[in-house]
Amino acid sequence: MQSTTTGGLRRPLSLTLTAAFSALALTACGGGSPAPASSSPAGATDQGTAAASPSQDLSEAGATTITMWVDQNRQEPLQAVAEDFKEDTGITVELVVKDNSTMKDDFITQTPTGEGPDVIVGAHDWIGSLVQNGTIEPLELGDAADDFVESSVQAVTYEGQTWGVPYSVENIAILRNTELAESTPASFDEMIAEGQKAVDAGEAEYPFVVGLDAVNGDPYHLYPFQTSMGAPVFEQAEDGSYDAGSLAMGGAEGEAFAKKLAEYGESGVLNPNMTADIAKEQFNAGNAAYFITGPWNVEEAEAAGVDFEVEAIPSMGDQPAQPFVGVNAFFVSSESENQLAANEFVVNYLSTEAAQDALYAEGKRPPALTASFDKAASDETVKAFGEIGEDGVPMPAAPEMGAVFEFWGGAEMSIIKGEGDPVQTWQKMISDIEGRIGQ
Repeated sequence: MQSTTTGGLRRPLSLTLTAAFSALALTACGGGSPAPASSSPAGATDQGTAAASPSQDLSEAGATTITMWVDQNRQEPLQAVAEDFKEDTGITVELVVKDNSTMKDDFITQTPTGEGPDVIVGAHDWIGSLVQNGTIEPLELGDAADDFVESSVQAVTYEGQTWGVPYSVENIAILRNTELAESTPASFDEMIAEGQKAVDAGEAEYPFVVGLDAVNGDPYHLYPFQTSMGAPVFEQAEDGSYDAGSLAMGGAEGEAFAKKLAEYGESGVLNPNMTADIAKEQFNAGNAAYFITGPWNVEEAEAAGVDFEVEAIPSMGDQPAQPFVGVNAFFVSSESENQLAANEFVVNYLSTEAAQDALYAEGKRPPALTASFDKAASDETVKAFGEIGEDGVPMPAAPEMGAVFEFWGGAEMSIIKGEGDPVQTWQKMISDIEGRIGQ
């Protein structure tokens, strides 16, 4: 399978950390004196004098165990990293398996009570809510930030601070059935026309499939088409940060997208009865020429024997189609009694090639560490998703996204179903969101 995308990720720079713990003091919740933190990166020297080793600092701090919440899929690859950490520092990392669907809310609830973990793994778009609730501490990556895919560092940066160490990047793309379509054109309409050739020839049932929820639609999968119409969710600064107070989905561009949703709903290109499972089943059965999805559905397509290529998402409008980029990352609890040890584990161990290689081997998500991605990119599918993600934008981590999603998908689905005037429905959605976020 070959990708038609161009470009690549930056080459890795040397992994160095700048004073990761220079301002960090370790204080137990029950009181006690803070332990001194090293002001030098691990392994650094000052005019030939070796810096104090992390294990020495951690030993002096008295930490013996740190707890990390993980989901079932990430427990095994992290176990080896935990064992290395114990061998180097004498500190045990207890990996506690939690349900990912409830992990964030449980973390927010338990952290203030002192019952939460020292470290948690989760999606970057949790950050706004976690910061708002005061449950995580900012981290200092220093020069090491240059060793990660740029979009992954942007994703874990919120309000000017870095809050996590990224380990994987994922986004959606087009899967093209090579037996049903010769290429993926640059425009959405041309792609549909190309897929329709297979339908007209009796070789397929659908030119294109995308999974939709019958009530809430799927703004995530439709977002690249919305951005191509010039209607991003929020205004973005040059550094990629979002202004969550400036909703950008309204106006003529957003209303034009709403009209497109109505048009494709009426023609059947966007099918309100096409759930995510049905879309996957139809593509894997060879009944659809194109499928917009993420790496999580690749393995089943391969098992079904579908010959496909991963390609860039075509534009519905006159601007590039930018998918949301999702990043998984590691966070340190603000209430950890062992913050020095937790920081050492997250910043200096979970950022290594060994750790990120192991996580990739388990989940097959493009690694955030560029050196690990370069190795994983020997798989053309991984390479293609990664390159397409470089043209994407991080999912906003701002808490305001909760209000956006509350109204966004339902409005889109109402428009696709032909329920009322699309422009008026879109305008009401904008008004509802602005009212909720106080804009």
